[in-house]
Amino acid sequence: MPETTPQPPPHPAWENGWAPDTSRAPGTRRLWLAGTLAVATVVACVTAIAVSHNTPDRSASSGSTATGSTDNGPGLLSFASPSASGTTAPPKGTSGMSATSPSASVTATATATATAHGGTPKAAPSSAKPSESAPSKGGSGGSGGSAQQPSTTQRSVRSVNYPDRYWHVSDGLVKLDAPRGSESRADSTFTVVTGLANSSCYSFRTSDGKYLRHRNFLLRADSDDGSSLFEQDATFCARASSYSGAVMLESVNYPGRYLRHQNFQLKLDPYQNSDLYRADSAFRFVDPLA
Repeated sequence: MPETTPQPPPHPAWENGWAPDTSRAPGTRRLWLAGTLAVATVVACVTAIAVSHNTPDRSASSGSTATGSTDNGPGLLSFASPSASGTTAPPKGTSGMSATSPSASVTATATATATAHGGTPKAAPSSAKPSESAPSKGGSGGSGGSAQQPSTTQRSVRSVNYPDRYWHVSDGLVKLDAPRGSESRADSTFTVVTGLANSSCYSFRTSDGKYLRHRNFLLRADSDDGSSLFEQDATFCARASSYSGAVMLESVNYPGRYLRHQNFQLKLDPYQNSDLYRADSAFRFVDPLA
């Protein structure tokens, strides 16, 4: 059996000159390093927090100056109200008096008028919004303009879409008739005077001293009873027509109603946005027939 020789013990510490340092506890250097690292970490965190607090303040300040937004509190998103200038008001709706393009052609208008009255009218031009106008003192009237002070003068009133027919007093009512004898021509001649109820408008006096006035919306010749109602019923304001040289005659006490012929009877009707109405309500002041 072989013999084992034990290893010799290491050399004592005093033999190689090294001895452990017993003046401090083991691990002190590690503790210093850990403490230094912890202090550095705390300083870095404090610095980051300070920087993060200052940056939002500056951003908020500049943002409020540029956009004028209001503070809704911390942590909440602020949505600015839409600008008033960004909304558009609905357009407003147009009345029946507004100018519109005719819905039918000239031929269709003439055909409709002829069917309604049994005649052959002239072709209708483009429509136009009625506006203030004055009858011309010439033979066929002016093209329309601002209202003028009327003067006393004799005129006959001719239809636009039935140019061979004129206002004619027959059995007390005003109709649209073709001139016949001298008596008929006299009944188709009127003295145009300053409006009884409005000096900027017109009244029509017959040869026997009566006035044309509406009653029950029919135009007739009546004697002046001196009442305010009669003066208003007998006063009509000229408005520009869509037909050159013609006017529309609006009632003073029924604004929006115009004289028009229907079945050759003169009556007061509300405005209608149609070619037929505009043709029936257009008249020209011409030289007296009598």
